[in-house]
Amino acid sequence: MKWHDRRLLDLFGIEHPIIQAPMAGPVSPQMVIAASEAGGMGSIPAAMLTPDTLRGELQVVKQGTDRPFSVNFFVHPEPAADAAREAGWRKRLEAYYAELDLAPDAGKNAMTRAPFTPAMCDVVLEFRPRVVSFHFGMPDEALLRRVKDAGLLAMGSATSAEEARWLEGHGCDVVIAQGNEAGGHRGMFLNDDISRQAGTMALVPQVVDAVTVPVIAAGGIGDGRGIVAALALGAAGVQIGTAFMLTPEAKTSALHRAALRQANDNSTVLTNIFTGRPARGIVNRYVREVGPMSADAPQFPLAAGASQPMRTAAEARGSADFTPLWSGQAPTLAREMPTGALIATLVAETEAVLKRFG
Repeated sequence: MKWHDRRLLDLFGIEHPIIQAPMAGPVSPQMVIAASEAGGMGSIPAAMLTPDTLRGELQVVKQGTDRPFSVNFFVHPEPAADAAREAGWRKRLEAYYAELDLAPDAGKNAMTRAPFTPAMCDVVLEFRPRVVSFHFGMPDEALLRRVKDAGLLAMGSATSAEEARWLEGHGCDVVIAQGNEAGGHRGMFLNDDISRQAGTMALVPQVVDAVTVPVIAAGGIGDGRGIVAALALGAAGVQIGTAFMLTPEAKTSALHRAALRQANDNSTVLTNIFTGRPARGIVNRYVREVGPMSADAPQFPLAAGASQPMRTAAEARGSADFTPLWSGQAPTLAREMPTGALIATLVAETEAVLKRFG
């Protein structure tokens, strides 16, 4: 297919302006390899990795493809210790701990999600992926300078035109416009009011008008119709996540896959009870009974320390009652086909839609 807007293709060195979203949990190195080999761009999610485990994943991807790919990091501030809030949260969950036969202090020192650090930057510069992307803003100036001086491209997520302008002003080469429909964590960093986040169709053209760098549309896109809509709104490409979660390369658990297969357009909600930050996922028992939003949840990412043991214990019993079932608002567009075949299908669907409209 001949893409008329080549900004992203030429900048990234890819064939199709389709980015496989960096989803911690579902994304495997094999998915990243397959997405890049198919002409799109695979993305490694690094927020839940250590420098050593990131190095391992990068080695696998580098051995599997010589095509461009990206690595994604969170850049949240380190949370302030708040013993009283943490104790209150555990008190709120104690009935579940009793039900699941968990010790009151289970998961107290669990590793959750780490921000971009000098050690992570060292690993990035060792392997030099084409793109380094960031969620919740951008890293400090010294770290970003190391990335840019190495000739790597920086990409960041914006949930508003204001955030997009901020990202461009702080060295972003590409902006991802993340609409309200997107699964997983909101990329918001200048405003935490989720009731004001715009949907993809409203957000993308306003972000395109606000910045001069290429814009990638994200949120609720899962087929050729969505890709064409995003391009018509001025986006240079799309980032797609949920549609890849049923591929054989995905590490999506059997329980999560079952939930995705049963979900529909009104199955998801924004909730902060799993990690402390709003993220979109499928409603389950925990979300219904404790959330979806709770002012008592500890600061991100500390809330995950208390919820992780519940998830592990429930999953061992075959239940997804306490599992974060991340999903965008279009779970029915998820495809049970290999990652490479999915990208080829998305390209073919886009071409068919464009032909229909002349």
